[in-house]
Amino acid sequence: MATSIDKTKKINDTQSKKTQFDIEVLLTAGVISDELNYERAMIADRQLRLLAKEDVHYKAKRKALRTLIEKYERKHWSDEQALDESKLVISGNAVKHAEVERVFIQKRKEEIRKKLKSLQLTQNDLGILLGHKSKTHLSELMNGLAPFTLRDLVIIHRLLDIPLNKLISVILSDADQTRINANVIQLKKSNLKLKKQGLVRI
Repeated sequence: MATSIDKTKKINDTQSKKTQFDIEVLLTAGVISDELNYERAMIADRQLRLLAKEDVHYKAKRKALRTLIEKYERKHWSDEQALDESKLVISGNAVKHAEVERVFIQKRKEEIRKKLKSLQLTQNDLGILLGHKSKTHLSELMNGLAPFTLRDLVIIHRLLDIPLNKLISVILSDADQTRINANVIQLKKSNLKLKKQGLVRI
């Protein structure tokens, strides 16, 4: 039988392997696993505040998210004496990473909406094309509260003629970059290097 420690580790592993934020996964887990997901949650909270003005459905979701945020802050940031340089560095990197994701998602949303408008299509029309019946779910996809599937993005690419590099983020977390760079060193391949665009040959 799995212990509470095992369950927590599984939750942490699941969240840390996510390259994109998924609010349903976070709320179901009931805990924020690390600084990156904390910063993502903070951005999501701001998004939900705006969406709740148009749809009351988001109020309950925002309230649940706020509870997790406050719980994380009490556990990790309430004791000033426990804060050290390494924690602040990790936090700073998480802020930068989450902001890069936010900007990418915002630009993607603007690009999709611009193409829809040029084709005289609405966001609801896009939902039908993608096979998403729920308007709220599509709104969450567009606003980065849930991740598009690769299938969704390929359909958008082919229907709206939007380049894939404007639809699919290639951002890697610091943890992933550190792990990959360590593995490259272990492989002793001097012609392989991780750059901002990804793993490339040099």
